[in-house]
Amino acid sequence: NEGGSPTLINCSFLGNNATYGGAIYNSSSSPVLSNCSFQGNNVDSSGGAIYNSSSSPALSNCSFQGNNATYGGAINNFNDSSPVLNDCSFQLNDAFFGGAIYNSSSSPALSNCSFQGNNADSSGGAIYNFSSSSPTLTNCSFQGNNASFDGGGIYNNGGSPTLTNCSFQGNNADSSGGAIRNVYSSPTFINCILWNNQQGASTTAPGAS
Repeated sequence: NEGGSPTLINCSFLGNNATYGGAIYNSSSSPVLSNCSFQGNNVDSSGGAIYNSSSSPALSNCSFQGNNATYGGAINNFNDSSPVLNDCSFQLNDAFFGGAIYNSSSSPALSNCSFQGNNADSSGGAIYNFSSSSPTLTNCSFQGNNASFDGGGIYNNGGSPTLTNCSFQGNNADSSGGAIRNVYSSPTFINCILWNNQQGASTTAPGAS
């Protein structure tokens, strides 16, 4: 999609491959997706399922399972992209940075979304926020996500998200920040719960670090 905004309902994207955006690539586009599923899509670079560049799609009731990338196993948001995601689920996605979502200079809005069992071979088991990315997350849950280095749930590197009514349970980082790792970042937490997250080989970290 280049300068186009189609509407997709009840669609599935399975086993697609590309360099950017295994299933969908959006450039200056804002498509609407409802009840769509993305499974087993793969890219060499960014956005295993969806790549957004200067794009702000709206997604509702969409699921992302087993997608793979270097940056953003399921979704990569780049260059002032601000998608809106409602009631979406991310399971078992994998990337080097941002197992499910990688944000670069982008601030998506997520509500009622769940992240389970996503993995980052480096940092940001579920989400990696980079370069002034400040997404808003409301009523989102993070369970059993893993990072081989920092930020089992979320890694903030110059990004300052706002989280309201979010929960982090059983996430793990092999180095630091079992739930959340902040570097040059100032996130805001409102009524959030963090418990039974782990950092390092044997240290339990019930909160962010």
